[in-house]
Amino acid sequence: MNRNTYQITEDILDTILLSGEHGITITPLLRQSNLPFTRGSGFISKLTQSNLVNTILVKDKKTFIITERGKVYLEKYKQFNNIAESFGLEL
Repeated sequence: MNRNTYQITEDILDTILLSGEHGITITPLLRQSNLPFTRGSGFISKLTQSNLVNTILVKDKKTFIITERGKVYLEKYKQFNNIAESFGLEL
């Protein structure tokens, strides 16, 4: 099954959230989100520009952490997705 943009965004944000306060670097993030580098990089850029994800440097490596805004987005998206599914709709 192909994922849509919202499902991929959810996977990326979930992965970053589960990585904890220390964040996650690009390779494990893309591996766990099951995305190729170029496609994943585009998504991460959009999430960073939207202030859902922050980039920090940890030991000279770009590391991604979810923002409060990102947590709220993820929570609201999951609520909306559950409502849609309860009506037999797929987002």
